[in-house]
Amino acid sequence: MRVTKRLVPVAYRDVLRVTGFRRLLSGEAVSYLGDGLSVVTISLLAIRIAAPEQAALVVGAAVAAYTLPAALGALALAPWLRRVDARTLVTANALLRAGGLGAAAVLHLLGLLSPAGYVALLAVSSLLVAWGSAGTYTLVSRLVPDEHRLPANTLLGTSQTTAIIVGPPLAGLLVAATGPGVALVIDALTYLVLAAQLRRIPAAAAPAEPDAAGTTGGFRLLARRPELLGLLALTAVFFFLYGPVEVALPLFIVDTLGRSAGFLGVYWAVFGVGALLGGLLAGALRRVAPWPFTIAVIAGWGAALLPFGFTTSTWITLVGLAAGGLIYGPFPAFNITLFQSAAGPADLPAVLAARGSITVAAAPIGAAFGGPLVHWLGPGGTLLASGAATVALAVVAGGLRLAGTARRRAVPVPAATAG
Repeated sequence: MRVTKRLVPVAYRDVLRVTGFRRLLSGEAVSYLGDGLSVVTISLLAIRIAAPEQAALVVGAAVAAYTLPAALGALALAPWLRRVDARTLVTANALLRAGGLGAAAVLHLLGLLSPAGYVALLAVSSLLVAWGSAGTYTLVSRLVPDEHRLPANTLLGTSQTTAIIVGPPLAGLLVAATGPGVALVIDALTYLVLAAQLRRIPAAAAPAEPDAAGTTGGFRLLARRPELLGLLALTAVFFFLYGPVEVALPLFIVDTLGRSAGFLGVYWAVFGVGALLGGLLAGALRRVAPWPFTIAVIAGWGAALLPFGFTTSTWITLVGLAAGGLIYGPFPAFNITLFQSAAGPADLPAVLAARGSITVAAAPIGAAFGGPLVHWLGPGGTLLASGAATVALAVVAGGLRLAGTARRRAVPVPAATAG
């Protein structure tokens, strides 16, 4: 017991004493492992069922269908979901994920899965992802006291990072041993585990408010809160500027370094370990101002990419990406914590779903620009441009933040009226 207390920071011990949060964390950790498996499984199953000349097209469509419909679901389903209980939102997403993935797996095992049917099932399975994520962090805000939200969000984030590190190699072993269909069945089962754990958490109904719902309800709420709207804009641009990295990094490794495509896994593993350590360390920090810290993280990630434009040293670029992971690790938890602190409990699911509709789409849109950028600047030049633009974003955000603070301090305080 004493060894555990020394190894686990007090901030995490306090959060893990909350029974409801422990159950939520355990269920989400298992479902995150399913997401980690899907990184490999979704693509390999697409290759298995596609004609050789259409493999690239089917893989691209499958990967997009597994993520992008979440943005559509966040907007189109807002009139019906923005006041739904947070636990119900997470459960509905888990069951839809399990149903869509499970149906695809069973059809494949029966030899009945077509590429079009596969893409359609993946698209259906992802419709509620933004709402499920919104429900998860709304539950955190209701289960955990305000002062413990950052470590709680960090535990969820590091569970997700761990799954991204562990999931792909585990999926590779499963596919090699049993085939992609069985691996996808296991992926689906992880969401059923989450749904089962959610049944053990007391429902926390959102209080009703006389606020008209609309397809952009979350954005209407954000428009009334400039602080949140500015944070969403900052996050969206940050993720957009990250998008070209996913295109340029593989080409940097293959074309510039002359390494095999498999060496990409080493780079992402190093990044993942750094992000895991950074997230855990940041969650134990206290009295950290979230906005300045968020801006510093954005600047640090951009700076970590700059060496790619000036060197072809494998060790230097690996260290740069590891440092980038260490710096980026705290960002998701701090970002979510800012939203939880600024939005009311009744509005939080709609606000977080609106946030998710933007953040889910930002990186893929940025990646779409990555191809032309690589053709124009080369892989190293594209990574350098992404890093420089990200540093510039942090500078602009910091300047705007300081200017806003100065304006607020300059507003004169009305003198007290004599009685």
